[in-house]
Amino acid sequence: MSVLLLLLSILVLIYLGTGGTTAATVLCLATLIGLFYDHWHLLSLVLGGGLLALSLILLFGGDLRKQRFSGPLLCWVRSKLPKLSDTEAEALKSGTVDWDGELFSGQPDWQRLLDSAPSHLSSEEQAFIDGPVEHLCAMLDDWAITHEHYDLPAPVWKFIRDNGFFGLMISTDMGGKGFSHTAHSEIVMKISTRSVSAAVTVMVPNSLGPGELLMEYGTDEQKQHYLPRLAAGKDIPCFALTSPVAGSDAGAIPDKGIVSMGEWNGEQVLGLKVTWNKRYITLAPVATLIGLAIKVYDPDRLLGGDDEIGVTCVLVPRDLEGVNAGARHLPMNTVFMNGPTWGTEVFIPMAQIIGGQDMLGKGWTMLLECLSIGRSISLPALGTGAGKVASLATGSYALVREQFGRSISQFEGVQEALEPIAGYTYMMDSARLLTAAMLDRGVRPSVPSAVLKYRNTDLMREVINHAMDVVAGRGVITGPRNFLARAYQAVPIGITVEGANILTRSLMIFGQGAIRCHPFIVEEIEAAGMEDKAAAVDRFDGVFYRHLAHTGRNALRAFVGGLTFGRLETAPRLGDIRPCYQQLSRFSAAFALMTDVTLLSVGGGLKARQRLSGRMADCLVQLYYASAVIKQWHEEGYPPDQRPLVEWGLKTCLRDLQQHMRELIINFPVAALRWPLRLLVFPLGASGLNGPDDRLGTQVAETIVRDTPVRARISRGCYVNHNPDDPLGRVLNAYRLAHETHDMRERLHTAIRSRNEDELDAIALLMGHQRQELVDWAREQQIISDDECGPLLETLEALYDVIRVDAFDAEGIKKLARCAKGKRQVVERPPKEED
Repeated sequence: MSVLLLLLSILVLIYLGTGGTTAATVLCLATLIGLFYDHWHLLSLVLGGGLLALSLILLFGGDLRKQRFSGPLLCWVRSKLPKLSDTEAEALKSGTVDWDGELFSGQPDWQRLLDSAPSHLSSEEQAFIDGPVEHLCAMLDDWAITHEHYDLPAPVWKFIRDNGFFGLMISTDMGGKGFSHTAHSEIVMKISTRSVSAAVTVMVPNSLGPGELLMEYGTDEQKQHYLPRLAAGKDIPCFALTSPVAGSDAGAIPDKGIVSMGEWNGEQVLGLKVTWNKRYITLAPVATLIGLAIKVYDPDRLLGGDDEIGVTCVLVPRDLEGVNAGARHLPMNTVFMNGPTWGTEVFIPMAQIIGGQDMLGKGWTMLLECLSIGRSISLPALGTGAGKVASLATGSYALVREQFGRSISQFEGVQEALEPIAGYTYMMDSARLLTAAMLDRGVRPSVPSAVLKYRNTDLMREVINHAMDVVAGRGVITGPRNFLARAYQAVPIGITVEGANILTRSLMIFGQGAIRCHPFIVEEIEAAGMEDKAAAVDRFDGVFYRHLAHTGRNALRAFVGGLTFGRLETAPRLGDIRPCYQQLSRFSAAFALMTDVTLLSVGGGLKARQRLSGRMADCLVQLYYASAVIKQWHEEGYPPDQRPLVEWGLKTCLRDLQQHMRELIINFPVAALRWPLRLLVFPLGASGLNGPDDRLGTQVAETIVRDTPVRARISRGCYVNHNPDDPLGRVLNAYRLAHETHDMRERLHTAIRSRNEDELDAIALLMGHQRQELVDWAREQQIISDDECGPLLETLEALYDVIRVDAFDAEGIKKLARCAKGKRQVVERPPKEED
């Protein structure tokens, strides 16, 4: 009994997270009670007393614990912790931890999420969106940009420069707008709903930069010179990171700068001879200021230190001799400026290093800090914009498109496709706003930025594919009428750039997050890396036993949560979604447990176990997006009309989370741990979380079909017009007219259905080709009044116009082909390029 009661007490104390004197008192009392029930039997005294003594040693520490336990454990932990490269070590130091840390803790504080400052726009930012951004969108004709200009027209470039679009994030004292990250996201998103090429053109100078790097790390001289020019559009920037032989592996950058003396403005100064060969660089063909990531070497020891200095960020003016740019890539036939840039031994002074000579070798940290900002804003905003266009256009099209005498929005098969369009768009928008708010609070979310970039671009693909299924033939015919083609064509761009999604999922999200966000691992790694053995043991002793208790507590909470479906977890009552909070807490505990088990069992082999880390990343993604949906609903005051979207999002995340966790355990690389993990996480089996049912799915599909405030909420921030000559405006105009004439069209359909077969054939012919005659027939039959003839005819013409597609003159296409033949030539490759 002494041993049993002591063990039970230990489990309860671990579950409750109780330690110190309180825990010692409970353990002593439990042992004494057990001894009393055992009548002070010798065996009970030895076993119970021995276990109690061991527990107290581990609980209170001291030299005995350090010598007998901590020292040997440190040696073992050193063999299990992953070995970090220099770039990985830098990555761990970059960025800050926010809500992602709560999810990794296993016991997220939901009230902290609800209380965190939300994203918001100032009156100046809203005025800019309602004014210049709206005007810019009205200027954009995506078909002409892509098929006639192969560039933004000159008036658009001028408008972008004159209205400060390149200086959104540059401070006002440097001539910029000084906008928030939320405003940056909203602006990029709105432009993207009009033209991907224009959106990319605006977003790149405002993300990585080099404006962002200059603001954060530039010298006063660099800021005073470059930032006003960038804000005014006098300089067009680009930043070149990717090399042909170093795409995802940025640490393998071959581009170099050799410390040397050279001539600059007629004087001999110390600087770098820079050689580079970069590709996929947005704005490179038109950039006047090129930012470069290179590795710096000092073979002659002119700086007096090591000959290999490390990754450094530099600025190269385009007009220097030896700088090559101007050739263009065409990313999936979108026409934003993108191309290679290269140069050989181009001399720049030390003053062209971003941050000055003191920042030599610190470029990787600089890039990681700023990449986390850009990846949180640009591509996630692009993905959300595509979702909003798909929701607005496809929902409208589904309502006005009729088959078999009914709107196709009433068909369950179509509803099944509309459902994820609406639901995923709401989820993307919620995650975008949650992360932008973090940035506005000063957080540098390295892990959430990877989560958001990966998931929003992936959901963009899902949403656009579903939209194409609904629009069908109307969506696959290229032409100025097509409102989905450009987004569909641009999907792979978001998937591959700024860290390919395969890399982001399988290496970055969990690989970085497991260590960066863990409450104890970073301290343990630092202890393992200390050369002073005594200091290392002291440091390790101070954290390892808390880590041990943390793991035990999460194991118990995961097990109890599995038995009770999380019902014992505390959760806010706001919004009447308490069971969802509890399930998320339960899975957060399971996720934290799996993190510890993975690090201790797989350790340094984690980088090679990319299916494992990918599945862990999938679990984190679902936890994060469910949190975002909860936060967004909270900020909007829990409106009842959004409840179907919220429930759909949470049930979808929980279903997918359960499935990812199940697959993770089934395929865990240490086979001996699969059964214990399954018992802890799914003691009653993986069941009960089946996702949204058909009833809820139908409600969600209707949110983008019916003209309600929730439809406006889903498409909020999308550029909207009702111009019947505009690709999107044509659909929205027909949608508006369809609502205005709903009653008279219902009378017309009812009358048609009551006719015999011979009459129906004649009426069908009228409906397909002779709309005026159909209206005249309806008036003669007294189905509509004289006053209703005009509006009905206008509506029927608009409804027919929506389903029309573009057809091009065959001879004109032949002439176009003859004109293009031989005109677009692949430029000679840069010297020594290796693909």
